[in-house]
Amino acid sequence: MNEEKYRGVYFFAEQREGVIQNIAYELLGKARELADVLGEEVCAVLGGQNMEEGARELIAAGADRVLYMDCPELNEYLTEPYTQALTQVLNERKPSIVLIGATTIGRDLGPRVSARVYTGLTADCTALNISEDEEKNLMMTRPAFGGNLMATIVCKEHRPQMSTVRPGVMRQKTRDYDREGEIERVEIRFDASKFRVKLLENVKVEKAMVDISEANILVSGGRGVGNREGFDKLADFAHTINAEVSSSRAMVDAGYVGHERQVGQTGKTVRPDIYFAIGISGAIQHLAGMEESEYIIAINKDKYAPIFSVADLGLVGDLNKIVPILTRKLARK
Repeated sequence: MNEEKYRGVYFFAEQREGVIQNIAYELLGKARELADVLGEEVCAVLGGQNMEEGARELIAAGADRVLYMDCPELNEYLTEPYTQALTQVLNERKPSIVLIGATTIGRDLGPRVSARVYTGLTADCTALNISEDEEKNLMMTRPAFGGNLMATIVCKEHRPQMSTVRPGVMRQKTRDYDREGEIERVEIRFDASKFRVKLLENVKVEKAMVDISEANILVSGGRGVGNREGFDKLADFAHTINAEVSSSRAMVDAGYVGHERQVGQTGKTVRPDIYFAIGISGAIQHLAGMEESEYIIAINKDKYAPIFSVADLGLVGDLNKIVPILTRKLARK
């Protein structure tokens, strides 16, 4: 492998129904940082049709170039067409770094593309940095051993260096609509004989709850909540202040809350305006998923609990007494 041939930080700009997803702008923010350190170009790879406006948004958000795959085969996500398209782009352009969101689409696409371009893939990363040595490798950090350890992985022997990145971890950059960049249309040569799956119908199911990574206010319960009745109190409180309920891993493991509601290294990373940490001790695995919340309010009977080290406001006391009182008082407001 001749590393000199591989240049540029590429990211997959995921779109659904013609709308570029937030994860694309999060990846773009990190790609911009990495490229500035390396002195290289940031390039978005975008598929679909009638996506010109989305491509211009990517330029405004920090991309130097958008490789626009204007193909009807890429309007809806199907594994094989997207894998062929992205593989062709990477083989022809030879980027140094490729970032893909760890969404349902990215988790399906990333491993297949990495296998076809004969490189490694570090999945579900929570931090990305460039090494300070002469090699300037991508340092890809992810939770390991059930979130009890953070592993930093380097892909020294192969290019491109690929990773999927957990949504909600990276920050979007402020958009500058005076930025200039290039939108380049890329022609993809598909092998339709390998298309084994067809999309017959797109059925939407209404979500009963908001995704916790998109919520403005979160009421999160930990081991101290104790049981399902305790979470019922949290649900009443959350309903009163128009918030969503989430939890630490302990309550997910106990079966009181679904995994999609878990905050932490092995759950989701969140940045709400207000985060209520109720009955949560504040293990480092949980803090990694919520410590960048705008305002953190902790309720715990242990005044030495680590959660108070990151809280903006702390209440020491029995949550079973405090939460109902808060609910009643705020309901009057």
